[in-house]
Amino acid sequence: MTPQRYCREKTAASGSSFTLSFLFLPAAKRDAITAFYAFCREVDDIVDECHEAAVARTKLDWWRGELVRLYGGQPSHPVAMALLPVVGPYGIAREQMEEIIDGMAMDLDQTRYADFRALRLYCHRVAGIVGEVAANIFGYQDHNTLKYAARLGLAFQLTNILRDVGEDARRGRIYLPQDELAQFGVAEADLLAGRDSDAFRRLAEFQYQRASATYDEAMALLPAAERKGQRPGLIMAAIYREVLERIRAEGYPVLGRRVQLSPARKLWLAGKTWLAT
Repeated sequence: MTPQRYCREKTAASGSSFTLSFLFLPAAKRDAITAFYAFCREVDDIVDECHEAAVARTKLDWWRGELVRLYGGQPSHPVAMALLPVVGPYGIAREQMEEIIDGMAMDLDQTRYADFRALRLYCHRVAGIVGEVAANIFGYQDHNTLKYAARLGLAFQLTNILRDVGEDARRGRIYLPQDELAQFGVAEADLLAGRDSDAFRRLAEFQYQRASATYDEAMALLPAAERKGQRPGLIMAAIYREVLERIRAEGYPVLGRRVQLSPARKLWLAGKTWLAT
């Protein structure tokens, strides 16, 4: 199996909506973003699938070493081998890759966040930087495009956090800021037990408003001349924002189930966004 095929299978197996937007790219950029996304999946899966934190840390440290080998021209993992011809031409810095690992590692040490400022650092590492790297691969001229990409990554992560409240709580993780739980009178025990309430729905509405505003902020940062080049990100924004709106429309059922779009709906949104941009 070639490194590129390994990455394609890795990304396809994730079932992520992100892979849909890759289909609209030219082959070279599609291979580059697929290799990068496969890297993100590799390090994220370590944290999600390893039941012992010490084992997960060891595996993440191995990836830190693999980044040294990658940027030294001697990678050994199929994903790193696929990234080898990509990191230079698309300006993917080793520091960016390392910070993504740092973000994944936060899940091993931290399962609560005191306030939004603390949560935002986590979101920047696991999503904002991913957005910046993706924007680099898609291609840009105006530096404001990177600001847009980082803000859009934050919006995606805030959507994920709201969508996955119940699922994360069952794993012992609460990403909703502790001061906001207190502000709305929601106890941790309610999240961990999946107990819905009016108080939780008010808290969820607050999270919705923040995420929605973050999408608006991101779009305001994207220069009009850059929209066509950044169409894959705009496709993802259309899909994720519709998920966010559906969560609200369904009354925030996120403690008990994940709100999702059908594959056909995602494809329709992708095509509509591509043609409209």
